[in-house]
Amino acid sequence: MNPDNLPQMLQTGFHLTLGATSFLMETLQDPLKREENLDKLKQSDLSLLADELLEKGEMTDREARNFVDTIFSQPGVRENAPNDESVSHQESDTATDTPGDSVVQPDVKEIQELTAQMAALRAQLENLRAENSQD
Repeated sequence: MNPDNLPQMLQTGFHLTLGATSFLMETLQDPLKREENLDKLKQSDLSLLADELLEKGEMTDREARNFVDTIFSQPGVRENAPNDESVSHQESDTATDTPGDSVVQPDVKEIQELTAQMAALRAQLENLRAENSQD
């Protein structure tokens, strides 16, 4: 194994995993997609399916990165307290927005609440796993 190719192999594996997860989620959530995806599994060559999953994973990765970039580029989402320079920069950003350019932006408090709920669920799941492993 060439160490120079390791990052590329890891990224390809990550994209393939994302694509497979997306494929699985589509299969579980949508009855029409379920039949279509099961037919793909039965009829498809594994290399073609892997290529399709890799492409789907790359697209999912791009969408996720764009979503995160959009959220963190909002003026209200900053970890540090804004200084005078960032405030003036924020004001200039909002002054150039036109009504046609508006995009539905998620509420920051709602995202924080959902993140807290996810953390609580993860902790609860870990506790349940620990209890089950002790039994």
